[in-house]
Amino acid sequence: QVQLVESGGGLVQAGGSLRLSCAASGRTFSSYAMGWFRQAPGKEREFVAAVSGYGGTTSYADSVKGRFTIFRDNARNTVYLQMNSLKPDDTAVYYCAAVGSWLAIRTPSKYDYWGQGTQVTVSA
Repeated sequence: QVQLVESGGGLVQAGGSLRLSCAASGRTFSSYAMGWFRQAPGKEREFVAAVSGYGGTTSYADSVKGRFTIFRDNARNTVYLQMNSLKPDDTAVYYCAAVGSWLAIRTPSKYDYWGQGTQVTVSA
């Protein structure tokens, strides 16, 4: 069983930066790939980024590539999402999640555990 708790969301102006954190419980953190997803009002949950168990491999949605960076600290059981050059279209609730297979990283239904989400609002 893994419990995930996100933090770091907030209100920021366009062009600004935020760093989201996701703290995980349990001793098997490194056995999971970790992903960040987001969901805006009236829209489906969409993949943002993922990182492999030991951090050596990452993947990003085209919409955030070059602006967001995902990384993890397995000693702290924490995964991060550094978000730079934020745009109003990035406004959403951001969720972290854990998945056992790298092949499934872009499919929300394949994830085993989810956090409660943190709101990110980017003003124009």
